Amino acid sequence: MGPPITRRSLVIGGVSVAALAAGFPLPAGAQETVTVDQFRALSARLTGAMVSDLDASLAGKLLDGFVSIGRGPALALLAADSRLSTGPVADDIVAAWYSGTYATPAGPAVAGFTDALLWNALDFTKPPGECGGETGYWAAPPS
Repeated sequence: MGPPITRRSLVIGGVSVAALAAGFPLPAGAQETVTVDQFRALSARLTGAMVSDLDASLAGKLLDGFVSIGRGPALALLAADSRLSTGPVADDIVAAWYSGTYATPAGPAVAGFTDALLWNALDFTKPPGECGGETGYWAAPPS
């Protein structure tokens, strides 16, 4: 069960839906859809990673997941305005890159567990199932 719906979140959600339904214009230069390269640039801005560190095929899967659950317009707004870097969609983008999982209409899906940014942040460990060296490499203390 998710968090309870508060009066504040209901009002904010209602105002947001009303603004979108009324045709609230996107910022100048914004478009309805976000390309994989734009999503990678947005993700790099939000995660602090280099664009070259963000795999294009993983970015495509994550982008497809966000679009499939109706987050396309929010992605377009985030991509169009570099001053925007907080909010639920921004948080979900960061979480998706670090966990390697994303939401779909059918539920959570795995985009790339071993390619998740989590393993860059935890430099003392590695994804399960990846070899760290020859047998017994863990017996000697690190230098």
